[in-house]
Amino acid sequence: MRLQGAHALVTGGGTGIGAAIARALAAEGARLSLVGRRLAPLEAVAEETGGTAIRADLVEPEQIARAVAEARAANGPLTILVNNAGIAPSAPFARTDAATWRAVMATNLDAPFHCCKAALGDLLAAEAGRIVTIASVAGLEGFAYVAPYVASKHGVVGLMRAIAAEYAGTSLTANAVCPGFVDTDIVANAAALIAAKSGMGEEEARAQLARQNKGGTLLTPEDVAKVVAELCDPSNRTNGAAITIEDRS
Repeated sequence: MRLQGAHALVTGGGTGIGAAIARALAAEGARLSLVGRRLAPLEAVAEETGGTAIRADLVEPEQIARAVAEARAANGPLTILVNNAGIAPSAPFARTDAATWRAVMATNLDAPFHCCKAALGDLLAAEAGRIVTIASVAGLEGFAYVAPYVASKHGVVGLMRAIAAEYAGTSLTANAVCPGFVDTDIVANAAALIAAKSGMGEEEARAQLARQNKGGTLLTPEDVAKVVAELCDPSNRTNGAAITIEDRS
């Protein structure tokens, strides 16, 4: 129980990677605050893990501040922040409008910034404060048809590196986790879009996406959650890293 006594706030903790992270951290003894827009899935995971579900729209800074205050009231000062919530709309760059760009930045980059700001005091006061942000291999290289997503994920990798550098002399660490293609709703939606535009079947489209991972298979949310739990371990001093996960082996 490496995280006994820790309090972890996980954004987007009701489904996919976020839910897997919540389960992994709870299994290590952490108290959980799960934050997101849809209350029902948050409540389901909270019931399973003994956590607290908090509804908040993460594109609204005042709602983030309120959610962090509610989490603190329910479970004590934060010791872990996991920025997981994200969106990934797809379109050719020439057809990507400013509204789509701003929506992706608000969710994928602005929200982690505001979450880090709201949690910073608690995390610096903790014996081993931890920030882990779910980025993507798209935060380290380019992909076609998802320009806002790629830009936002490059941004959060940079944000983690900047925080890590600034607080290197403290007990706080900040890291990014950069998975390849993970078996989540985002990949399912991408496969459906590929199938609709190419005429191939959705399973074939999923296989095409899986082949872009080094291992040739889709990752599972649990693969990502395992790495996050390792980074949250108080004895792990990894700081400023962008850890790629592309092979299940």
